[in-house]
Amino acid sequence: MTHLLRSIVEPGFLGNQPVRVALLVGGLVAVVSGIVGTFTVLRGQAFAGHALADVGATGGSGAFLVGINPLFGFVGIGIAAAGVMELIGIRRPRGRDLATGIVLGAGLGLAALFLYLDATFSNTTGATITVLFGSMFVISSSLVPMIAALSLLALAVVLVLYRQLLLSSVSSDLAFARGVPVRLTGVLYLLALAVAVSLSALTIGAILSTALLVGPAATALRLTARPGMAMILSALIGLAATWLGVLLSFDSFYWPPRQHGWPVSFFVVSLIFVFYLMAQPLGRRSGSRTETSGNRAGRTACSRAS
Repeated sequence: MTHLLRSIVEPGFLGNQPVRVALLVGGLVAVVSGIVGTFTVLRGQAFAGHALADVGATGGSGAFLVGINPLFGFVGIGIAAAGVMELIGIRRPRGRDLATGIVLGAGLGLAALFLYLDATFSNTTGATITVLFGSMFVISSSLVPMIAALSLLALAVVLVLYRQLLLSSVSSDLAFARGVPVRLTGVLYLLALAVAVSLSALTIGAILSTALLVGPAATALRLTARPGMAMILSALIGLAATWLGVLLSFDSFYWPPRQHGWPVSFFVVSLIFVFYLMAQPLGRRSGSRTETSGNRAGRTACSRAS
């Protein structure tokens, strides 16, 4: 057993400070992304999550340009973009998609400009790779308290608004008739989504962070029709993918022939994809789990609101 463990975990894994920080930060972000992502799937706002992730590249590249930590850029631009999306959008899905597309286009244009300036007019090294694909092993331990605080904030918003989110996920008109402040709920949820995406962008990169947000949640909703259980499963799936990704990335430094470590983000996204494929046969046995979960969530919320 000890020999098997040594063959899987290379020497010095837990004794390495960057690895410990990566496990801690990656674990926090995976749990937040899994829980927030469950409602992203139920509410049909995967496009909004993808847009906020891509727009995060604007904040991250801008932060590098002015010489501050990219986390501040990710969070700042994410919250701003979420506010603009809600301001110019309407309650109907078509209006939300139009607002999301407008913000996404503007954000990507700015990201292209900032990345160009980072590469040509500043002394920043590796900004493009870090912003787009993440670099979990270089996260400073001094950022852990802030990451933890942002994680708790996003989780608190989702847990406090749990019933309202369930009902509005099925029908905003029905939720409004039941007395749910639909617009306020949508704004607060978008802010929680922006924070979750910003944190995942810090760990696995802006263009890959949607995988951590949507993948575990979609997998969980194939396995259970209960939203509460889906949130727990989604968090566990994201946590497993992230921690295994960190382990495999560390081990890859010892792999032949070159002994150059592979990116954590590659392993995390690949593992999420594998988990999703493994869940498909189980999901097909009982039909479309995601749709069933949404309908059952709506009935539960309606009965509690009555």
